[in-house]
Amino acid sequence: MTQSADLLPCASDPARTRGRRYPEAPAPTRTEYQRDRDRIVHSTAFRRLVYKTQVFLNHEGDLFRTRLTHSLEVAQLGRSIARSLQINEDLVEAISLAHDLGHTPFGHAGQDALHGCMAGFGGFEHNLQSLRVVDQLEERYPQYDGLNLTFETREGILKHCSRQHAEQLEAAEPGGVGGRFLRREQPGLEAQLCNLADEIAYNAHDVDDGVRSGLITLAQLRDVPLFDQYRAAAQAEHPDLAQPSLQRRLLFEAIRRMLSAQVYDVIDATRLALREHAPTSASDVRQCPPLVLFSDGMRQRSKVLKQFLFRHLYRHPQVMETTGLAQHIVRDLFAAYMAAPQEMKAAFAQQALAGDASVRARAVADFIAGMTDRFAAREHERLTGRRLLGG
Repeated sequence: MTQSADLLPCASDPARTRGRRYPEAPAPTRTEYQRDRDRIVHSTAFRRLVYKTQVFLNHEGDLFRTRLTHSLEVAQLGRSIARSLQINEDLVEAISLAHDLGHTPFGHAGQDALHGCMAGFGGFEHNLQSLRVVDQLEERYPQYDGLNLTFETREGILKHCSRQHAEQLEAAEPGGVGGRFLRREQPGLEAQLCNLADEIAYNAHDVDDGVRSGLITLAQLRDVPLFDQYRAAAQAEHPDLAQPSLQRRLLFEAIRRMLSAQVYDVIDATRLALREHAPTSASDVRQCPPLVLFSDGMRQRSKVLKQFLFRHLYRHPQVMETTGLAQHIVRDLFAAYMAAPQEMKAAFAQQALAGDASVRARAVADFIAGMTDRFAAREHERLTGRRLLGG
């Protein structure tokens, strides 16, 4: 299948993909990026996201976002914006659905703890781990490890990368996905869009989950201009929403309007940037500054919202308490498996026992990073006899 005539010349064209690491014949009914998306959706790592923390741990409530619902919301926002900008929706969807596949259990708390455990062994970066999942850790095909995704999807998954790891990637795959970090180039428009859709999505749904949890209030959110502007507009148009019994509707309407405003802002600001820099191909995009972006005003208002969430939600004493317990679990698991690799599943145990301390540590990190919240808590209880988390 070929590039739609409706797409910009500088959008990613599946017919001109830089290909897969292991060549495959084209699919008769799907573009290369549609094929990537389907492989991601059917992967084991994607299913695990349903039991991986976004902000609130799984046992704290059934309706809070998880990594899976977050990824779906990013994909939905990304596709909506991509359609208006005339860039490749399918690639945006594939990157969005895969961007958190390498996230640890317990959200950023687990990631930080595992990074600390791996300090002497190259560290742990969840974006790099997501790439590791799709390149190596998924076991679905007889011909190769991983999902054998296209270059463009893999590059989009690797949102951030330290120079040390980029050099290692480049050495293992010359001209591969690590190269742009060394050359200081931008990724394609679709990858840039996924980065921004990720931010828009988590800001909005963390407001929703924060209010649902009772840890932040609509009254507190009056100090956040990006939110309160749309709360006030919604209440002015629908005065009944001021009633206490309708506060949830007021919250939803304010978030809906805030999301729409951010989407329209990205579309307008990106169109301006595309006109200014006028890239004529996907390759040209790499030499430009970031082209998918907020306006300066929206960027500043989004920053204020993020600062509010950091202070009042992510650093709330209740969240910090569970964060501390989650990090304790990850550190205990790492120490236990390093001391007794045979306690892991057979494939990881075999890898750990076959190499030096660095190989062992990476196998342990792979095993822990692939866990869901509930499996990590159960494993910790099995190995230590102590139950730190659970409903």
